[in-house]
Amino acid sequence: MKTWNKKEVSKETVLALRDKYGIDLLEASVFARRGITGGQDALWYLEDSERFLSNPFDFVQMEDAVDRILAAVDEGEKVLIFGDRDVDGITATAVLYGQLKRMGLDVSCRLPSGDDSYGVNAQAVEDFSKNYGSLLITVDCGISNNAEIKMARDLGISVIVTDHHNAPENLPDADIILNPKCAGSGVSFTEISGCSVAFKLAEALRFSQSELYKQDLCLLNVRGGVVECVKVRNLCKRKAFEKDFSGGTMSLASSGLLEFLRGEQIFVWDAPAVSSALKSLFGSGVEFNLFDLRPEAAKIIPYVARLSLENLCAKSKMARYSDEPSSEMDAFFNIFVTCIEKKIETAFPADKAAAERDLQLAALSVLSDIMPLKNENRVFVRRALDQINKGKIRPGLLELLARQGLLGKRVTARDLSWNVIPALNAAGRIGSPEDSLSLFLEESPGQRELFAEKIIAHNEMRKDLEASSWEYLGGRPERSLQKFNGKFCLIVEEKIHRGVVGRIAAKLVQRTGVPSIAITKIDGVYVGSMRTARGVHCTDFLDKFGDIYINHGGHAGAAGFSLTPQNFDLFTQKISGFAQNLELGADENEIVDIDAELAAQYVNDNLLALVDRFEPYGNENPELVFMTRGAKIAGAQIMGKGERQHLKLTVEIGSLKWPALWWDQAERWGRDFKVGDKIDLAYNFQRNFFNGQESRQLQIVDARIPFAAS
Repeated sequence: MKTWNKKEVSKETVLALRDKYGIDLLEASVFARRGITGGQDALWYLEDSERFLSNPFDFVQMEDAVDRILAAVDEGEKVLIFGDRDVDGITATAVLYGQLKRMGLDVSCRLPSGDDSYGVNAQAVEDFSKNYGSLLITVDCGISNNAEIKMARDLGISVIVTDHHNAPENLPDADIILNPKCAGSGVSFTEISGCSVAFKLAEALRFSQSELYKQDLCLLNVRGGVVECVKVRNLCKRKAFEKDFSGGTMSLASSGLLEFLRGEQIFVWDAPAVSSALKSLFGSGVEFNLFDLRPEAAKIIPYVARLSLENLCAKSKMARYSDEPSSEMDAFFNIFVTCIEKKIETAFPADKAAAERDLQLAALSVLSDIMPLKNENRVFVRRALDQINKGKIRPGLLELLARQGLLGKRVTARDLSWNVIPALNAAGRIGSPEDSLSLFLEESPGQRELFAEKIIAHNEMRKDLEASSWEYLGGRPERSLQKFNGKFCLIVEEKIHRGVVGRIAAKLVQRTGVPSIAITKIDGVYVGSMRTARGVHCTDFLDKFGDIYINHGGHAGAAGFSLTPQNFDLFTQKISGFAQNLELGADENEIVDIDAELAAQYVNDNLLALVDRFEPYGNENPELVFMTRGAKIAGAQIMGKGERQHLKLTVEIGSLKWPALWWDQAERWGRDFKVGDKIDLAYNFQRNFFNGQESRQLQIVDARIPFAAS
């Protein structure tokens, strides 16, 4: 029996969230129950503007990367983008290729094909060198390709690594590395996809067209006797200065202010007032050359024309979500960035359109690589879904959505995860990732239609390969589980197709409920994939077995590796020893976390606003689970054939009847439940789209006869 867990939350916390963010009590209680109480957490559920995405130049080496690519443009160099065969790698390649092509570069791209291993391969480096290439950019790979990158450097090829996989202790000797997981990267939120890194590089390249690229600016404000300044470069804060000059205890000459401002273009808010304040502090003999931002800002945001910085601070969305008291300088910086971004969008409308198209690919990568759906990952996916559902669908994705019958309905993250992403991944799994890449790069609508058809066919082939590979396993998952004391599952089967080894590992997790590894053999090399469960970190787990791999890498939730036959027995011995004592967290499948208990009168279409608030759902943001007591079973139907049979119930909740689906639970009908029973329900509230019509339905997570009635 599953455990239902409804976390207790204090009334004071719920009321405080309601009042601070202007949400209703039900929303506030769900926020509190999910631990979303700080402003920096609430922000990502209440806002979805691109303005909240982190600045690409937070990466310490981003400016170096942009300069190297601009030099390649100036010198007419040949550039190669090397990506990965999965959706993250394919989308990252498409994003960066499109941007470099628009800049006029001689750029080509390459992905691992056939039985190529993950990451940059020596053959690609050699071919690029023979073609007089001089700049190699990796996307969604490269951080573990030390030998191949050294080979490229020895051949005179510059290398920029853009990746997001966990960084090894010894980094490759690349010219530039953009990886949020590298120490000192400068990035605060590190759990972004490989395509998101490529997207940020593309955004930085777009910004480099503006006159503000690499310009050092200074924002200055006088607050009472306090002078505060912030140096800004590429819309990032770089240095700050703050001194109290009241009372005449500090001289201008000794304060360091003049040195801080030397050579800077100085922006202020309300130049007459600031100039007067500076004269009162330092006398009329000191002249400051000030540029007043307020008139320029008013052209873009008219209501700010008469607002002081203090007023701006009170109205600032950024301040609303700050967990620390917000200052006038914070408000000044935020309005400065907003104005500059708006001006750049107006000056370069084609770049704005390209960013919106690229954002849709970044969203696919976030979902495909199972990134946590928090922080800016939510913005990537929410903005992409908004564009898609407004009909602003990027070429390639449009044709695939059409082939899958998803046009004309409200597309969700679930639709992308369950339909679009598996189809795109299928091309790489069967050795033809170029087809998925071509879908996004092809300019001819007719050719894109053909690629969409090929991808659908690849996906059908992938399903067949997965099914046949799974059949080879028989009862071995259960035997392996027993061997490892119910804590781990390891399957080695050479008949598993290399392209679906990751899918088999995922199915092993579904079947056993524990961390699992599937291994096959390709051309004499063992190739494995690990998927996680119950809190085990995949790359940390694999790292424990020393330097016995040809290569390995990945994330917390998924990882891959390859081994020589000489090291295979040692690997399995180490697994056996370690997995026996593996500490597992709680089985997530046995715990139902209730987000809100609803009386019958609150189960209605109004719930959709709350459900939509928390969309997109996925890793670290599961679907909302509601609980209602005393629902009456008015009817039942068994669905499905073979082993997997499901229940479709009709349940009465108050005066309304709802269709309610319960997957894989047909065996419980007539044994645990019957028509007329009153049950307590834990469920998701969802839209259902069928034959062009949208309706509401419940998806049952769990149900039980009330204890009082048993």
